[in-house]
Amino acid sequence: MSIPLVDLQAQYRLIKTEIDQAIQVVLDHGGFILGPEVAGFESSFASYCQAESCVGVASGTDAIHLILKAFGIGPGDEVILPAYTFIATALGVTQAGATPVLVDVRTDDALINPALIENAITSRTKAILPVHLYGRCCEMESIRQIASKYDLKVIEDAAQAHGATYRGHRAGSLGHAAAFSFYPGKNLGCYGDGGAVVTSDPALSERLTLLRNWGSRKKYHHEEPGLNSRLDTIQAAVLNVKLQYLDPWNRLRRSWAALYDQLLPNYGQPLNSPENESVYHIYAVRVRDRDRVLINLQGQGIGAGVHYPFPLHKLEAYKHLDTQSFPESEAWALEELSLPIFAELQEEQVRRVASVFIAQVPC
Repeated sequence: MSIPLVDLQAQYRLIKTEIDQAIQVVLDHGGFILGPEVAGFESSFASYCQAESCVGVASGTDAIHLILKAFGIGPGDEVILPAYTFIATALGVTQAGATPVLVDVRTDDALINPALIENAITSRTKAILPVHLYGRCCEMESIRQIASKYDLKVIEDAAQAHGATYRGHRAGSLGHAAAFSFYPGKNLGCYGDGGAVVTSDPALSERLTLLRNWGSRKKYHHEEPGLNSRLDTIQAAVLNVKLQYLDPWNRLRRSWAALYDQLLPNYGQPLNSPENESVYHIYAVRVRDRDRVLINLQGQGIGAGVHYPFPLHKLEAYKHLDTQSFPESEAWALEELSLPIFAELQEEQVRRVASVFIAQVPC
């Protein structure tokens, strides 16, 4: 039995009729750029995230870049973010002309360690960019207190946290703004690239709407240099269908994660709680001799993966940030292994993954 890390075709088969119809509507009306489905999705997703507005953009990376640009954060400014995350978090900062400042993550959940943030703040710091990695929200109360003390913006990287909650509030409502990605493999994914900014700041929303569309409110009237970064209408149509299923899909992910927790008590990360409810974009375990275990799992048809093999400061693109040690980030990069997790999994598949994994791990 071959078990993929994620099965997008299984998901599509379950909602094929609705997806096909939604795409056909767009093909029929021909409004492929900023068509009515975009505004419809923006309204629905803002409400879902318990926020006032949503601005659809071309990717999660662009979402971070545009938030910073809209806040006037750029050259000479610093943005604090975790050393252990996908490169897009840092790229959004770099594209805005600002400087990423790295902070180590926590041992138990790979999220930015709030206890280390204050020491990283300088006179040039303008924002904190916590990453809700693997579908679990960061310790936002501590982060917001620090931000308030130093008058900093809090920008959530919620690219992996569609529907996650912290103290009853959804990801996207926990800072001044939040960046989402709709890459196909996300809990809420489209059929190409896509992203969005969610915020309850009306001035920020208005500015983002301007910036994403070449700095233009009216055709051929460009008020400032903007980006060509809009959520495609077809992708919005897909997202409108999928958003209706997001909560049930997330509940299924939690159920499979709970079963993994039972079967792998010494390796799993049982991090879900009523106060901080994960959506398990990734089910991460930590294991010694990770690369050997990964190869053996894949050899037996288990679609395991790694998220992520390098912390930011060990990437060629950011080697200039390799000026200090980030021991927890480096340990996660060395030991993390991602096991299959998606709503359409079956119990027998989860049990087989766990069984094969246990047979491979060092004693």
